[in-house]
Amino acid sequence: MNKTLPFLLLVTKLAASDATTPGEVTTPFPTLNHLAVEWQIEGDDDLDATCEVKVRKEGETAWRDAESLRRVPAGKSQKTSPIFTWTNRLSGSVFDLEAGTSYEIELKLHDPDGGSATKILKCSTRPEPVAKAAAVLKNGSKADLNAVKPGEVLLLADGDYSAVVFNRDGEPGRPIVYRSKTGKAVFSEISLTNRKWVYLEGVTVNGPVRLNGSEHCVVRRCIIQSQYGIKAYKPGMMNGCIEDNVITGIREWKPEIMGAGGDNEGEGIQFTGSGNVIRHNRVSGFRDCISHMEDDGAAPQMCNDILNNDISAGLDDGIEADFALHNCRVMRNRLTNCFVGISSQPGLGGPNYFLRNVMFNIILEPFKLHRSSQGDVIMNNTVIKVGDGFGIYSSEPFDHATISHNLFIGGKPSPGTTYGGYSPGRGRAVDLQHFGDHCFIDHNAYAVFGLPFEGKIRTWTFKKLPGTDFEKQGRVFDAPVSLPEDPAKLYEPPDLSVLTEAGAHAGEKVPVYGPR
Repeated sequence: MNKTLPFLLLVTKLAASDATTPGEVTTPFPTLNHLAVEWQIEGDDDLDATCEVKVRKEGETAWRDAESLRRVPAGKSQKTSPIFTWTNRLSGSVFDLEAGTSYEIELKLHDPDGGSATKILKCSTRPEPVAKAAAVLKNGSKADLNAVKPGEVLLLADGDYSAVVFNRDGEPGRPIVYRSKTGKAVFSEISLTNRKWVYLEGVTVNGPVRLNGSEHCVVRRCIIQSQYGIKAYKPGMMNGCIEDNVITGIREWKPEIMGAGGDNEGEGIQFTGSGNVIRHNRVSGFRDCISHMEDDGAAPQMCNDILNNDISAGLDDGIEADFALHNCRVMRNRLTNCFVGISSQPGLGGPNYFLRNVMFNIILEPFKLHRSSQGDVIMNNTVIKVGDGFGIYSSEPFDHATISHNLFIGGKPSPGTTYGGYSPGRGRAVDLQHFGDHCFIDHNAYAVFGLPFEGKIRTWTFKKLPGTDFEKQGRVFDAPVSLPEDPAKLYEPPDLSVLTEAGAHAGEKVPVYGPR
């Protein structure tokens, strides 16, 4: 026997670094209701380290369970410009917290190969971005726009303000607020470029609102009608809040202009940056209704919340969460009449969360995980569309994804009909053929109308559930709803509350979509 063999095996195992070496823990970009946790590590090449999470308000004694952190191996993007890299870590979010509140978070890292550790963090969510009750109120018009001081609210007179560049900054806790109480302060466009702590409330804008380089700015209860609604290009916006707006574009819902190559230029809310909250907006009639920037247009995009928006007539993507690094949270949105529901093309390591969204009349893919997307968490969503209920049509495999507890409803398409040159699929329950070995796909429910039930996951074509390698707990669902009769038609959002009793949202209240 070769006496050096056991030694070589030992050296090989040690070189594999299966044990975990814990590193720095951070909580970057707190938002109003969510906290991100990033625990850098070394080792754990076999990816079996876990981290349990508990949370409590500061001063309370009882802990409650939160979602565990997810294991994110170091990696890099494929075929992007530039190439993006991410580090070896455990990462995740603590969800649905109270705004402006201090919390303690307990982390328990465990690795069967060694390297366990416990940490307790203290961190706070951001407060609601509203003017203080004691703020100074002033009446004013166009001549007064750039004479406002931090801590003041300028009540705008009705009238035509044309195009305006704001040049005053507020301060932390003392924002400058421009407010129209009637909605009749009308602008042709607004620039908040490089502004800090400036709030825009209740105005009408017949052109774009620019937020490039802004920090802690707010656009609230405005009516925006434009080919481009709200724009925040590099260096992007940081810690902004865009809420309760009605943003309407110029694009009609027409099959011939759908898709990435269609004549559908225009963006509803297009931004890059981190720590932003985009919630309770009604956005319709754009190429992409809410969109991150891509490739070299993207600054670091992490910890952005896209919540409770009501989206319609997205000729390419309803929500484009492309090039999200980690802990971006796309939750409780309603998407009706969109070519693609939600895009993650690609996710850059993640985790990035797509939770409790409801989609009706999606043409191509409810979730577009293209360009070798990594780290997508797709849970508790409801999808109703003609063609394949859940299809991802890319030869570049996504990986490290969790797809669980969703409801996908598809059905028979009209023979030969395409939209922007694309088919909605053949009518399978699911068609997922190209993905990596680190994906979890289980506990989903599927329904098919107008055709015999069939699904395909990798090379496994099935006509019943549960399955074996995938969907061991999956099931065929008797859906108490109907498909859209004609995807080219512009539908009003249907009442899907019946699905809260038995579908992906079981036991939950129907969320409030759009402006409150």
